Amino acid sequence: MPLFMIGMQRSGSNLLRLMLNQLPSIAAPHPPHILERMGPFESSYGDLSEDKNFLSLVDDVCCLVETNPVKWESVNLDRKAIAASCFERSLVAVYGRVHDSLACAWGAEDWLCKSMANVHYLDEIERYFGESAKYIFLYRDGRDVALSFRKALIGDKTFYHLGKSWHETQQLALDLRDRVDSQRFFGISYEELVADPEAVLRRICHFLGTAYSPSMMNFHESREAGRTAVTGLWSNVSRPVDQSNCAKFLKELSPQEIELFEEVAGDSLDALDYPRYFVESGSEKELSQARVAELSAENERLKEAAVRNSDPMDLELRQPQAKLMKSIQARLA
Repeated sequence: MPLFMIGMQRSGSNLLRLMLNQLPSIAAPHPPHILERMGPFESSYGDLSEDKNFLSLVDDVCCLVETNPVKWESVNLDRKAIAASCFERSLVAVYGRVHDSLACAWGAEDWLCKSMANVHYLDEIERYFGESAKYIFLYRDGRDVALSFRKALIGDKTFYHLGKSWHETQQLALDLRDRVDSQRFFGISYEELVADPEAVLRRICHFLGTAYSPSMMNFHESREAGRTAVTGLWSNVSRPVDQSNCAKFLKELSPQEIELFEEVAGDSLDALDYPRYFVESGSEKELSQARVAELSAENERLKEAAVRNSDPMDLELRQPQAKLMKSIQARLA
């Protein structure tokens, strides 16, 4: 059974992934973001019915996995076997077979992909996997998500851009909830997860049709958690659940920053039952073109500063995959 965690990064997805990875029936690796990174280039490979083109795509996907900052242990990606076993010649088919190889290597029946950006590829996932796919929508107060991104190496940095991105991803997930069978969709907030993790995990296990394991609460002691926590970006996963890691934005963001976020993401805050503090529903104001341009320039400046000030180990671990993507883009241009 293919399982997909959807939403937006910095919402506790690595925490929940590691908890679910403790179940013997589920393989939940750190994601190389196959669909997000390779999707924009799929058509550039040409006619995939031609062996040369399809094998090139398969090899690039496998290389993407093999250069992931957190390695997939004990997984040998046999290019020819993966290509031969694909049900169709497409990126999503290769993506599925690569994860099948992982599950087989780890002795699991099912796999979970926690690439939250898959929320942008739901139509293709639904087309290919159909009724066999299940989804876990993990969401978090968008203002805390934005605060986390502001401190991180990755992602946008202004609360205007982060608010727009968060709103878009929540709406995509909520739209999916409204159009698939409820037995295939499970929504849970980060705040609920950290407040009572065992109760939430038992509910998720019931949704997945598998037995709860007490080892899920010891996720931080697992080998996978230790390998994931090697960089500052994911260091929290080596510690037990932090129940105080909620509503931090109220102390750390200015009223102006919160207001800017609520101007563009208020509808999603309402839909997910998060209170507004500065912008009432219906009173949102559209920003001028000049203000948007100003924020876009600030966003780029802050992203550049984040790279300059990042942990050198974070950059080093990401470098192989970044080099690979540059070489793929250059070759396909």
